[in-house]
Amino acid sequence: MHLTVKPDELHHEHSHASHDHSHAIHEHSRDGLMSRAAHEVSEFFGGHSHDAADQIDDALEAHAAGRRALFISLGGLGLTAAVQAVVVVLSGSVALLGDTLHNVADALTAVPLLVAFTLARRASTKRFTYGYGRAEDIGGLFVIAMITLSSGLAAFEAITRLIHPRTVTHLPIVALAALVGFVGNEVVARYRIRVGRQIGSAALVADGLHARTDGFTSLAVLLGAGGMALGWRAADPVIGLLITVAIIGVLRSAVRQVGARLMDAVDPGLVDEATAAVMSVDGVLEVRELRIRWIGHTLRAEVDATVDPELTLIEAHDIAHHAEAHLLHHVRRLTAANVHASPRGAHSSRLLGVGSSPDPPSEGEPLPAAGRCYGSCPTLRKRTLLPMWVP
Repeated sequence: MHLTVKPDELHHEHSHASHDHSHAIHEHSRDGLMSRAAHEVSEFFGGHSHDAADQIDDALEAHAAGRRALFISLGGLGLTAAVQAVVVVLSGSVALLGDTLHNVADALTAVPLLVAFTLARRASTKRFTYGYGRAEDIGGLFVIAMITLSSGLAAFEAITRLIHPRTVTHLPIVALAALVGFVGNEVVARYRIRVGRQIGSAALVADGLHARTDGFTSLAVLLGAGGMALGWRAADPVIGLLITVAIIGVLRSAVRQVGARLMDAVDPGLVDEATAAVMSVDGVLEVRELRIRWIGHTLRAEVDATVDPELTLIEAHDIAHHAEAHLLHHVRRLTAANVHASPRGAHSSRLLGVGSSPDPPSEGEPLPAAGRCYGSCPTLRKRTLLPMWVP
């Protein structure tokens, strides 16, 4: 039976002696600081993908929040580039002009994502039966390509300056413009990443990481100007190479997030949560199979639940309906699900494709009761067509 519905502490105990307890507190505090520092570094490079506390569950509200984040961040990056352009005019720095144009070009990566968010609102068709949510993930691939280009350009520029050193003039003004570029890009990066996690958009998170790489580029200009002001002529290219390594780290995080989304990966905890929601329904004896996938920034689920074989069709339908309701209520950002109710014992044999594959029955051996055959039954003949099976 299939039914599809679309909806509008760990208690820690301590039993230490007084001296040991005091020592443990000291160790725990030190470990806590180290763990927090590691968490912040991982967060900065996009390594964490946990959900924010204030998640946005409604599909339309999430879509609007994503578009709003793109428009606001596009305006913020435009303002940052405008301030840098003014400094370029005052200083006449060609290097800073290149950095400004780079920021303008990278800010425009919001455009394909805006197009993807617009496409995602279109209704499904006979050709695109799941709708256009995957356009968002394609936009994420474009963002990854831009981050890759940024890292390549940063490395090329750093190596060129290392081989052919150049004198940077107007150091205070250049440093000021670089500081503006770094702050502007980092603010936009944090905003995009936060909203992307709230609505479950891997592409928007990747675009936030892209803005962070632009901030790294500006930071390289800032630190390079400081090093040259102190008399270290190689400061600019050396710091540029270090920033390139940092950009590659951000690229790795972006590839992992967008790649996982394209491969239909989900948090295993989400599967456990959905399974618990289905098992909480009276009449569900077992969850044989549960699959969840992202379509853009919304989720779809497919469930095969085992029920009592003595139930009537209507009773099994009601159980499936309740399972749907529990899923949609307990699993955030789940917008559609498909529940199949299977009588207990109906799937003692499965078609080949999942699990191990022992040898099929030999010729003349009776077919297992749960199997199917075409042609002569119940025994196998040479020309009988049968699916391969596993117990």
